[in-house]
Amino acid sequence: MKYMMFVCTDTEPDTDPSPEADIEVWVEENDTRGRRLDGSVLGSRSSATTVRVRNGQLLVSDGPFAETKEFIVGYDLLECADLDEAIEVARAHPMARGGRLELRPLVDL
Repeated sequence: MKYMMFVCTDTEPDTDPSPEADIEVWVEENDTRGRRLDGSVLGSRSSATTVRVRNGQLLVSDGPFAETKEFIVGYDLLECADLDEAIEVARAHPMARGGRLELRPLVDL
């Protein structure tokens, strides 16, 4: 099953002083195992453009639309047997401690 994992900042990161995992090691391990199909860091939120259509009018604004202190900073597309495996993959990601990871299954249309 495919999962989109959104990598987000968090206003309350983990306070455990032990060293965080190396992201390059996480990427290599999951690429080698075929669990990570794609992934990237996103450009800064100041480079975001929000597009909406309301009453037939195109509305384009600079920046993210969300009024929040947490932001999506990257993503990984995962291929896992089930949600339990996706959770284990996310658990080992360095941003699980410094931020938050949101897993969503992809739906075939």
